[in-house]
Amino acid sequence: MKTTIALILSLLPVAGFAHDYTLGDLKIAHPIARETTATAMSSAGYLSITNNGDTDASLVEVRADFPRVMIHDTKMENDVASMFHVDEIVILAGETVTFAPGGKHVMFMGLNGDPMEIGEQVPATLVFKDAGEIDIMFNVEEIKAGHNH
Repeated sequence: MKTTIALILSLLPVAGFAHDYTLGDLKIAHPIARETTATAMSSAGYLSITNNGDTDASLVEVRADFPRVMIHDTKMENDVASMFHVDEIVILAGETVTFAPGGKHVMFMGLNGDPMEIGEQVPATLVFKDAGEIDIMFNVEEIKAGHNH
């Protein structure tokens, strides 16, 4: 019994840091979501997707248990940033696409008084046009100064 408990405990640190996912030639790295205040109606999710294959891949949807989940990008016009919905994100063969503050991101909308708290995990499904689907977890992390959405 002690050996079993020791084995389980020895695996916990590895499981805590293992936050990458693989779907065929696609590697999804470090999905995180922003912590929110109690009054926030939305949060943003970030990750990177690397395409190690020979053909392009397209992310066409992100599903999660919120009233609306959308893929957004950000553009600057006259020194004003604005978000807009995109139907797909193409990850070229051999390339990486990064979802980060001020750029591409996943919007989780309709929090309705249920804030995202540090340490919480948000289950989601990434849907790719030809590669299929993969279930992932967005870890909720602290908001960094200067990166508010």
